[in-house]
Amino acid sequence: MTVMDRRQLLVAAAASAVAAACGSSAASPSPSRSTTPTTTAAATASKATVELAKGGSFAFTLRPDKAPQTVARFAQKARSGFYQGLTFHRVENWVVQGGDPTGSGSGGNQVASEYNDLPFLAGAVGIARASNPAQMNDSQFFIVKIDSHHLDGMYANFGLLTAGMDVVQGIKIGDKIKAITIE
Repeated sequence: MTVMDRRQLLVAAAASAVAAACGSSAASPSPSRSTTPTTTAAATASKATVELAKGGSFAFTLRPDKAPQTVARFAQKARSGFYQGLTFHRVENWVVQGGDPTGSGSGGNQVASEYNDLPFLAGAVGIARASNPAQMNDSQFFIVKIDSHHLDGMYANFGLLTAGMDVVQGIKIGDKIKAITIE
């Protein structure tokens, strides 16, 4: 086995481990690659501000030009109050994840994946997905704390942190979302 073969095997194994940790594996439609907004909600959503119940907030730009369906779904859920009181159930040295209605990491519905070419740089915001790359979660979102290029092209990247990385770094398992405001 060459060094390149081992590297490809390790990258594939790491990607599978991340996918398994981010959601379930129920069947669903094929993934899509979107480049233009498809809904008014996505086109009018450009920023999200997440306020924590313990105090503090962070903000990120939304990218309806790269993930219109994901942005529209996130904006609709945020505007309806869906995320209020939900927790961050996954906190690791490189990522925080929340938005699961069950708080277990296995809640939410599965929808068709929406991939794009945005890199997962520190502060990138993505949507969890199942081990099947054709489906992603409809509510669980995550923020990477460090550059995480192993996720590039494998998860829907729909935003980038613009303020509050210190708040993101301070999130603990069980911290609650007070509100998410969409502008």
